[in-house]
Amino acid sequence: MTADEQRRLLELARDSIEVRLAGQGPPRIEAQGALAREGGAFVTLHRHGRLRGCIGNFQGSGTLAETVQDMARAAAFEDPRFPPLSGDELAEVDLEISVLTPLRRIEDPSLIEVGRHGVYLIQGSCRGVLLPQVAVEWGWDRDTFLDQTCVKAGLGPGCWRDPGAEIYVFSAQVFGEKDGK
Repeated sequence: MTADEQRRLLELARDSIEVRLAGQGPPRIEAQGALAREGGAFVTLHRHGRLRGCIGNFQGSGTLAETVQDMARAAAFEDPRFPPLSGDELAEVDLEISVLTPLRRIEDPSLIEVGRHGVYLIQGSCRGVLLPQVAVEWGWDRDTFLDQTCVKAGLGPGCWRDPGAEIYVFSAQVFGEKDGK
C-alpha cells in the first residue's frame, strides 16, 4: 500500500470512531486502489502506549476500507477486555492498522518467523491470534510466541505441540498514526 493509502485508512478509522461517538452512522466510503480490494485487517488502539482495544477480521466482508471502518469501531466500542471508548479518551488514542495476507496452515511450527508471521491457533473450540508485531514488541522467541498464542486462546502454554492443534500463519503490513502517515 502506498503512504497515501495508509494515511487514508488511518483517517477513515479515526473518522469512523469520531462519528460513532457523535451518535452518527459510519461515513460513506468511496474506496479506490488497494482500499477497494477485499482483505482482512486488525485495528489496534493504544492510549499512553498501552493497549486500549484491538479487533480484526481475517477476511473482510467488503472492501478493505469497509473492513477497517468496521474494525475501528469494534476495537473502540466492542473489545470485551475494555469498556467502550469515551469521547474524552479519543484525543489520547493512537491508531495502528494491520492489513493481513490470507491465512496459511502450517504443519511445522519451525517455519514461523518471529516478526514476519502472525499466528492463529485453533484447538477444539478455542481460538487465539497474535499479530506479527506482538512477538517483537515483547521480545519473544518462536516458542514463547506460540505459548502466548495458546494462552490467548484460553489454553495452557505448549498446547501448540498437541497433534490436534491447527496452526495458521499470516503476514501484515503494519502502519499507524505514530509513524507520521
